[in-house]
Amino acid sequence: MTDKTTHFGYQEVATEKKQGLVNDVFSSVAGSYDVMNDLMSMGVHRLWKRHFVATSGIHTGNTVLDLAGGTGDITKLLLPVVGKTGHVVVGDINAEMLEVGQQRLIDAGFFGRFEVQTMNAEKLPFEDNHFDAVTMAFGLRNVTNKDKALEEIHRVLKPGGKALVLEFSSVNNTLLKKFYDTYSFNILPKIGEFVAGDKDSYQYLVESIRKHPDQTTLQHMFEQAGLEMCSFQNLSGGMVAIHKGYKL
Repeated sequence: MTDKTTHFGYQEVATEKKQGLVNDVFSSVAGSYDVMNDLMSMGVHRLWKRHFVATSGIHTGNTVLDLAGGTGDITKLLLPVVGKTGHVVVGDINAEMLEVGQQRLIDAGFFGRFEVQTMNAEKLPFEDNHFDAVTMAFGLRNVTNKDKALEEIHRVLKPGGKALVLEFSSVNNTLLKKFYDTYSFNILPKIGEFVAGDKDSYQYLVESIRKHPDQTTLQHMFEQAGLEMCSFQNLSGGMVAIHKGYKL
């Protein structure tokens, strides 16, 4: 890869084209995204997300940006935590995903407790020192310039605020890794084709996981962005990891 090219799954594409390609993927899968998550992870993604929020340290009255918030899974878990005195902004680059998320959150009884806004993680439309926390679940790997996104997260956090990223990572068990790779490359795209009628999008999502930085590399990227006291917690043998860093 060069400054002018980047990866889109296993393909090399012009840097300026990746955002549009990723947006097309999520426009394609928006309507079936939640059903597919349940099928692909056998429901385990819900446990990961609950643990992510339960261990976040976010509390009543906090203002939170749920970046790459898509269909609202994390926001739905956050809203009872921040309470009526708190506020959650759901930000995503894809309008179709946000439409699905907004309706889900309204149907869940949270009307007036949140707002949705299209935004690019590399250029957040907020002033400095704005949020108590920024969460990002399964979205960072789709960002073209991850370093820039982490710098922006650091910028919009209040002093003492925290960045929390839940993302697929590097499996640290040999047998689990063999099973995971077989399942990911041979079965998941076929599920996407059968259920969502979209094999290519799910092939990209699998490939994007393998191109994402591993735990140690991402922690270093957190530190390079200015975040401190950085750490990560592996879940399911490193299949996913929770990364945390603070703005001091």
